[in-house]
Amino acid sequence: MNSSAEPRGFDPACRRCPRLSTFLDEVRGEHPQYHCAPVAPFGDDTPRVLVVGLAPGKHGANASGRPFTGDHAGILLFDTLHRHGFASAPKSVGNDDGLTLPGCRITNAVKCLPPQNKPTPAEVRACNAFLSAEIAATPSVRVIIALGRVAHDATLLALSLKRGAYPFAHGAEHRLEGGRVLVDSYHCSRYNTQTKRLTREMFDKVFARAKALAA
Repeated sequence: MNSSAEPRGFDPACRRCPRLSTFLDEVRGEHPQYHCAPVAPFGDDTPRVLVVGLAPGKHGANASGRPFTGDHAGILLFDTLHRHGFASAPKSVGNDDGLTLPGCRITNAVKCLPPQNKPTPAEVRACNAFLSAEIAATPSVRVIIALGRVAHDATLLALSLKRGAYPFAHGAEHRLEGGRVLVDSYHCSRYNTQTKRLTREMFDKVFARAKALAA
């Protein structure tokens, strides 16, 4: 079953971060048709792979209400998921497009849009209880893919693990308790893809490896 339901500690009305809440109110005033609220995780309820991103983009997930949907980063992400059998279509258009993510679920380290796409460390910590609850509620997950250092560090925090023992590096694999594996990737942001810091081939290798580990 695929959903963006809320039993994993997600709070659709959360306003625990004053800066983010104020910013969402401002953006809602500019774009009243936008979601402008915490963005729920999306995908399979019993996933083998959990993808952890950074935060919703202003005119993407913050507008659509679905992770990476409408964001430039979502172009590469959903195409890659589709090619590896984790998405029913290569594009995510909106909440009503019928897209499903068999065996996969997508979430973010921070559920609300941050100014300049940069949450503060305090905001990452404030939101971390939701990520911790998501991971705890999905024992089916075998592989966690962290898109970027912030997602990597947030995942470790959610699992009560020390960052020094699990250094971030693109393509790195970290063995966790219970047989799970944390796999790192550079974030599929516009900046990273346009500067070739992250290529399609590099991203594809990460998901190919994750698929093999999750099998």
